[in-house]
Amino acid sequence: MTDQPQHSIVAILPCTDLDVSTAFYERLGLAVEGDYGSYRILSDGAGWQLHLTSESPDGWLVPGQNPFGLYFYTARVEDIAERMRDHILEREKAPTHKPWGMYEFALSDPDETLVRIGWPSRLIGEAPALPSP
Repeated sequence: MTDQPQHSIVAILPCTDLDVSTAFYERLGLAVEGDYGSYRILSDGAGWQLHLTSESPDGWLVPGQNPFGLYFYTARVEDIAERMRDHILEREKAPTHKPWGMYEFALSDPDETLVRIGWPSRLIGEAPALPSP
């Protein structure tokens, strides 16, 4: 994390098992940047940042009824899909072009948070090279 914050927004995601959730998001390409016991800051060093906490109020995480969702924008959709193939929710088990103009796929994290990974369909093949996680 830099000393000078950029104009951005970061999700704080409740989870039941911090270690299991951390491992899931590490597979997506994030790394632990700060560990404060029941609160962790994860980042990919290129713009993604996620805060995980196990200090959520009782009743926030009900199995099968998790209302939370995240959307990760990246040109590396295919690379991440390959790493996460066993977690992809769609039948195709691969990214697809959606009617809303995104090339994406959906996952469920350990607490059943909906996680979408995508990139605008019109930019596929035009994306700048990004560092590998």
